[in-house]
Order: sequence, then C-alpha cells, then structure tokens
Amino acid sequence: MLRAGGVVAALAVSYAVAVAGPAAASVGDGCGQWTSTLVTSGAGMLENLEFDRAGSMVLSQSALVGQGSLLTVSPDGSRKTLVNNVNGAGGLVAQDGAVYFTTGNSTVSGLFGISDGTLGRVDTSDGSVTTVANSLVMPNGLVALGGDRFLTTRTLTDPGLTVIGRDGQVTVVRKDLGTVNGLARSGRNVFVTTTFDLTTAIHILDADDLTGPVRTITLPGFGPVNMADDLTVGPDGALYVAFNAGGKVVRVDPEWGTSCEIAVGLPLTSAVKFGGGPGWDPNALYTTSFLGDVHRLDRVSGAPA
Repeated sequence: MLRAGGVVAALAVSYAVAVAGPAAASVGDGCGQWTSTLVTSGAGMLENLEFDRAGSMVLSQSALVGQGSLLTVSPDGSRKTLVNNVNGAGGLVAQDGAVYFTTGNSTVSGLFGISDGTLGRVDTSDGSVTTVANSLVMPNGLVALGGDRFLTTRTLTDPGLTVIGRDGQVTVVRKDLGTVNGLARSGRNVFVTTTFDLTTAIHILDADDLTGPVRTITLPGFGPVNMADDLTVGPDGALYVAFNAGGKVVRVDPEWGTSCEIAVGLPLTSAVKFGGGPGWDPNALYTTSFLGDVHRLDRVSGAPA
C-alpha cells in the first residue's frame, strides 16, 4: 500500500487489533478450500514481493522510522539483504535478470507532493544498483508496460497514474480513478485497485491506451475498511487482491466481476504473487504483510470450485 507513518500508522495499528486472529483460516466458499503455511516472519514492514526467477523471493521492506531495504528469501525461508538503505520501498518488477523497484513511497511524500521518489534497478547477479528515473511523487504500485516503460501509482492527496519512459521521463497520464494503489497486467489489460475510496474498485485499462475508456469492477464492502492493496493475475486468469485492513485475500473473476474470499485472518496483507522460479510453486499464492509475515496459500486438491 504505502509506507506507514503518521495517520496511516495509527490506522494500521487500529486495524491490526480489529482483524488480528489465527493465521489465514481456510475458506470453503465459491473459491474452494485453501490452506496457509508460514514461509517466514519478523521481516519488518513488508510492502511488496516479486520472484527473481533465479530462486529467490524479493521483498520490499519499509520502516516507521529510518530506511528500509530489499530482502531476498530462499525457499527454506532464510533471508538476506539485497539492497540496503532504501527510502520507502514500493512496487517490484522482475525483468531481464534484474528487479526494478520504486522508492519514496511514503505518506509524507504523498500528502505533501514531495518528488523524492525514484525507480531503481538492481542486478540480481551482482547486486549493483542503478537509478532509472527520478522526481516521482510517492510511486506505489509498479507494472512493466514493455519497451523499457513502466507504470506506477500515487495513492494520496493527488492520486493518479504515472508512466516512466525508456529515457526516464516521468509523465502523469490520468488522475480520474480515485486512490489508485496496486497494479497488475495480463496481455493488454492493466488492472488497478483503489484503497481509500468509499467503494473498493478494480479499474481495467488498455495498456496501449491508458488515457482511454475504463471498465470498473466494484467489490463488496466499505472501501476504507477493505483497503484493497496490491493484486496479481493467477494462472487461472483470475485476479487475486490483498485486502490490507480487511486482512484477507479475495479472488475476482475479471470477466464477470464476481468475487470470493480464499483466505482470512491475515492482518495487514499488503501484496500477493504466484510463485516463480526454482523452489517456488507457480500454483501457490504468496502473501506479505505490514507485520513482517510471508504466507503461502495452496488450494486444496480436489476441493470444489
């Protein structure tokens, strides 16, 4: 979602109390039954996750005070630091032997329009870091558009979508979609969640026409209580959405707009991603949370859909 601080931190604490409970209970509804396994814990305030396709899960870690980092997790749950001293780490995209990551994803920057955000690139073979773009305001979600172009979101005060060009040029392309946050892509479809609007929405845009028509799916529940965060597209073509305040993961049919819960009891869930690369099951869904936990969700074999 965003680096917790000030008002957002207070909300996070109150929501954690409200939804805290047993880890990821299995839900047996229209989604079938899913089980949860803890992969690692105590990893700090986790904003996002990605798989580098070489055997590691990469985590973006923020902090209430001070700098965060990018971490790697092995399939056995052990962790290492990939990049130190990252200010407000946000979205992650693995591409061409590197992981791209946003910085400056902080409440203060979003509220006051501070353009201290960047898009960085870390080479996973040697850990070298380069800056791709500067002067971003609270870059939160991140998705690749192709041709060395990326799309990112700003969630607070003046929310909108920003395209980062192949030359690092930053262009705001629209501001009419509400408090945009998570991003995912499948083919030409770009999916965008909203977090603080009164209704929780998933907007569907054309990657080749980001300023064009939008189709919107509205999800059940009061938006600020759901606080939809990041999302991903599953191998089944469905959308899987992290509900931060709601403490659950929701599966959404992008064609019909129907939804169901696959897991509950996951306080402050921030991001979801299916496994990729050696040691990570491509049919398992992995989740992060602001509480520092990573869970693996598996659909029970033979359970009715």
